[in-house]
Amino acid sequence: MVRTLGLTQLTMIGIGAIIGAGIFSLASAVARNVAGPAVLISFLVAGAASLCAAFAYAEFAGMVPKAGSSYTYCAAVLGEIVGWIVGWDLLLEYTAIVAVVAIGMSGYLGFLLNAVGIHLPAWALGAPGTGDGHRVDVLAVAICLAVAWLLTRGTRTSARVETVLTIIKIGIVLLVIVVGFTKVNTGNLTPFAPFGLSGAFTGAATVFFAVFGYDALSTAAEESVESRKKLPKAMMLSLAISMALYVLVCIVLTGMQHYTDLDPNSGISSAFAKVGLSGLANVIAVGAVIGIVTVTFSFMMGASRLWYALSRDGLMPAWFGAIHPKRKVPHRATWVIGIVSAVLAGVLPINAVAELTNIGVLLAFVVVSASVLVLRYTKPHLKRGFRCPGMPVVPILGMVFSVWLMSFLEWETWVRLGGWLVVGLVIYAAYGYRRTRRVMPGGSVNLDALDDLSDSDAPTPDPEREPAR
Repeated sequence: MVRTLGLTQLTMIGIGAIIGAGIFSLASAVARNVAGPAVLISFLVAGAASLCAAFAYAEFAGMVPKAGSSYTYCAAVLGEIVGWIVGWDLLLEYTAIVAVVAIGMSGYLGFLLNAVGIHLPAWALGAPGTGDGHRVDVLAVAICLAVAWLLTRGTRTSARVETVLTIIKIGIVLLVIVVGFTKVNTGNLTPFAPFGLSGAFTGAATVFFAVFGYDALSTAAEESVESRKKLPKAMMLSLAISMALYVLVCIVLTGMQHYTDLDPNSGISSAFAKVGLSGLANVIAVGAVIGIVTVTFSFMMGASRLWYALSRDGLMPAWFGAIHPKRKVPHRATWVIGIVSAVLAGVLPINAVAELTNIGVLLAFVVVSASVLVLRYTKPHLKRGFRCPGMPVVPILGMVFSVWLMSFLEWETWVRLGGWLVVGLVIYAAYGYRRTRRVMPGGSVNLDALDDLSDSDAPTPDPEREPAR
């Protein structure tokens, strides 16, 4: 692959992955159903847990400039089988996240279509069980396939689109905050925690997927310039900016409208429409669509790069990880992920898919935090572009936070995760174990030779640019 991504583009990809359905859809759904105005606490708790894990990810990103994210990190420290379990787990989670945010976007697209007098038939408005006559979420399906097409155009082209859309999204979120504060009624903020603190903590487990986009960002290590230095910075910048915006939007959302009246599908636009700002509500709906596109982009990109790493290392068939000869992207993996996420988005409700994504990523956070802790004491001499602060407290807090949040998820979610991991172990035993020893006999990363990777971390020619004449 080609190294074309600088700090600004990496940060925009991170913000693009973090800010999306969490602000525009899930915040209102969680506030209405489980947390009330205490959804603010939900995001703060999720953000604190995410920050602890972010420090661990940043240390690894500053040390291992290779695609694969959690899979590569865990395989390098705890062994191939652990790395495979995490990689297989995240392959499902990233794909499911794409489906979640596509579902969230379809609600705002429907809001916009209704505003201009276009009404889709009932069967096309959502997954079965989400409304009368609903059979499939056609808009969510279309979103997944369109983003897959964009990603196969090439890294430089798609990253430019991502950067522009993320800037527009940030501008609209700031507009929501500035105008929304003028319409806040403090009476709507009481009772602050109608479902108790347990409701706020349950909400934190649900919204967690909205605050860990840096995980997908780290899969782009082989497409970033000076990734050892710039990836850690991009992770910290994207998380800090996103959390500040999340907190302010939660106050505006629950202050403008009582939590019992929030629309779980198009919460912010509906709240603005209810206070007489219908024109601005339509603008926000456009911003929501743009914002959620960037999340879909970031996580589909992450899933395809993870699949590329797994295939390159022999754990999955090489056919999936093939790089397009001209555009230099894993096009086959991208299309498979696009199609699978389209199916999930079309037939499943948003809450079920969101919980499935959260438990898998939380599991990865536990293992990554443990890995950085182990590595700091077993190989303290390794070159690190970033060092996780507060050793060993911060990684331990990351593990404790993650396990604690996992405990709030429904038992059905645990069963689904267990079934997926069993399937993964069968694939590893039947195919990956033998194949990877022929493809990568020394393992995907030799930690003791990390300094030799410095040359491969330099910029490489970009085939999307015309050669100089």
